[in-house]
Amino acid sequence: MHIHQDLLKTSKVVPAPTHTPAVPSVVPDLPVYLEIGKQGITATWVATVILGLSALGFYYLAWRVPVQKRLLHIITAIYTTTTFLTYFAIATGDGYSFHKTAEVEKHKHVPDTEHTVYRQVFWARYIGWALAGPLAILDISLVAGLGGANILVAAVADLVAVFSGFAYAFADHRIQKWGWFAFLVIAFLFVGYQLALNGRASVATKDVKTRAFYNAIVTYVGVVWAVYPIVWLLVGTTNLISVNTEAIIYAVVDLLALPIFGFWLLLTYDNLSSTSPSVNGFWAVGFSTQGTIRVGGDED
Repeated sequence: MHIHQDLLKTSKVVPAPTHTPAVPSVVPDLPVYLEIGKQGITATWVATVILGLSALGFYYLAWRVPVQKRLLHIITAIYTTTTFLTYFAIATGDGYSFHKTAEVEKHKHVPDTEHTVYRQVFWARYIGWALAGPLAILDISLVAGLGGANILVAAVADLVAVFSGFAYAFADHRIQKWGWFAFLVIAFLFVGYQLALNGRASVATKDVKTRAFYNAIVTYVGVVWAVYPIVWLLVGTTNLISVNTEAIIYAVVDLLALPIFGFWLLLTYDNLSSTSPSVNGFWAVGFSTQGTIRVGGDED
C-alpha cells in the first residue's frame, strides 16, 4: 500500500488539551493604623488649657491661706500640674507608642493571611495617672482623717491599678489581658474599701458638715473613677471605641477627676475650719535652729 507523502506531512498527532484549575491568589491585607485625629487632638488641647489654668488657680488659692493651711492646696496644685504636663506632651505629638494586634484568617488550599492592626496608645497618660492618683487619694484621706497605714495601702493600690492598666493596654494574649484586668479591678476595690469604708469610719467622729461633705465627694470620686476600667476594658478587648473617642472620654473624665474635684474640695475645705489640718514644724518654718546642717567645726 502506497501512502501519499503529502498526507504524512499534514497528519500530526496533537494531544488533547487538559484543564488545570488555577491556584487562587490571596492578597494579604495592609496594616491598619488607628491613630488620634483632629477631634481627639482638639479635646486634648482643651483639656491641656483647662488643666494649666486650674493649676494656676490652685496655686493662687494656696497663696491666700497661711502656710500652715496649705497642705491640701499644694497637693492639689502638684497633681494638676503633672497632669497638665502629660496632656501637653500628648497634644504636641509625644508620649505614645503603637500596640500591634494580629488576627490570622484561615484559607483552604492557600496560605493563611494575617490581619494586623496598630493602635496608638498614649503611655504618657499612665504616667500622669500614676502621679495624680495617689495624691488625690491623699487629699481625700486628709479630709477624713484616715490613718497613715490606710492611706499607704490606698495609694499603693492605686499605683497597682494604673500599672495593671498600662500592662493590659500592651498585652498580646487573651490570658495576659484578662489577668492584668483582674489585677486592676482588685486594686480599685482596695482603693474603694479604704476610702468608702475606712474613710467613712474615720470621718464619723467629725461634725455633720464634714461628714456630709466627705460622703458626697467620695461618692463623686467613686463614680468618676469607675469610668477608667470600663474604657480600658472596651479599648483593650475590642476596637469599637476609636482613638479619637477614647481621647475625648479621657479628657472629660480627667477634668472631672482632677480640676473640678480639686476646686470642689478646696473651696469647701476652706469653709470647714474644723476639717482644715494645720501643719507646723518643718512644713511651716523649716528646721529653724534645730537640726540644720552645719558646715565646719564648733569654735572654742
